[in-house]
Amino acid sequence: MSYEFFIAKRYLRSKRKSKYLSVITLISIGGVLIGVAALTFVLSMMNGFEKEVRSRIIGTTAHVTILSSEGEGIEDYQKLFPLIKSNSQVKGIAPFIYFKGAIASKEESDGIVIRGIEPEQEKKVTEIEKYLITGNFDLKEIQGEPPGIVLGVTLADRLKVKIDDNIILFSINKETVSAGFLSPKATKFKVVGIFESGMYEYDSNLAYILLSSAQKILNSGNVVTGLQVKISDFYKAQKVARELDSKLEPDYYATDWMHMHKNLFSWMTLEKYAMFIVLSLIVAVAAFNIISTLIMVVIEKRKEIGILKSMGATSPSIMKIFMFEGLVAGVVGTVLGSALGFILCWIQKTFKPISLPSEIYFIATLPIDMRFFDFFIVALATVGITFLATLYPAYRASKLLPVEAIRYE
Repeated sequence: MSYEFFIAKRYLRSKRKSKYLSVITLISIGGVLIGVAALTFVLSMMNGFEKEVRSRIIGTTAHVTILSSEGEGIEDYQKLFPLIKSNSQVKGIAPFIYFKGAIASKEESDGIVIRGIEPEQEKKVTEIEKYLITGNFDLKEIQGEPPGIVLGVTLADRLKVKIDDNIILFSINKETVSAGFLSPKATKFKVVGIFESGMYEYDSNLAYILLSSAQKILNSGNVVTGLQVKISDFYKAQKVARELDSKLEPDYYATDWMHMHKNLFSWMTLEKYAMFIVLSLIVAVAAFNIISTLIMVVIEKRKEIGILKSMGATSPSIMKIFMFEGLVAGVVGTVLGSALGFILCWIQKTFKPISLPSEIYFIATLPIDMRFFDFFIVALATVGITFLATLYPAYRASKLLPVEAIRYE
């Protein structure tokens, strides 16, 4: 142990002439503690929200989507299967049709987005079936009855329909537009399922029907809007999309789930950084307390500084003493704050004491996702701020002349 650190430790443990300094030191440590705990908890909370949103998106959207460059759909889509499956990451492929239309029940009507799917193949690429709250995904047309349709829970509530109720689906395509007049095609469907993904955009505007039913409505033959592809590691979706894109013909292109929701995740990342900067101000306030404490300690220890210098202590050594003293306060606050933040996150993750209004948020409790990197960055930034806070007081102490310091006393 260096003598500078030994002296700094003695200064921290010694009973000072002014109890006010001890109180200020404790307040400084408490400020760092609260700042670190708040930062780690909030960052873990925002990670939890990001994880929940991501799981909802991936649950209803495939990792990679193959689309037509001209936007006219993909004909004979089965011919693309071998090329797509040649990528080792690919686990499943499913065709889909995506179009806008109108829907009407006995009491209400609204504009919606319709997805035509093959339920058995859809299971291989998305997890939409697990979001069913009632009914099933049996979309096939039974003799004498209309084909099935699955609605989002908010949409079903708006239409005031339940399982086994009939609705009318209206669609418009090139053949339904004649002589400047719109002649929408009306098709009857029976509600066979209601899902709740937790994403308002999906729950309020999305409906699923059978792929063949969608093709009949649009008179599109064997054409589909695109192909959904599921891969082993969804974090590699961008890489897989680029690889598939390079192999596909110019008429088609591949895009990944992150690119399709780029604005949403960019906003969440920006918000996370903003919260980090704002909450770091708590640590900054604590750092100013450390500066003021060290300045007062330097004033109180003028005689001791003079004696140390007269005994041969150099200016860098004097600086180290007061830098160590400030850093100890910062490190103690950082360690205790990290521990408190971890405990608060663990309590919320395990016992879920903080609940959220389900009518506003898509989850019932505050989500938590603790990441070691966030805790490390917060601790590193806090110790860095504390280190900077010690420089000025330590420098002032190192510039004291021994004769003047002793004479002052």
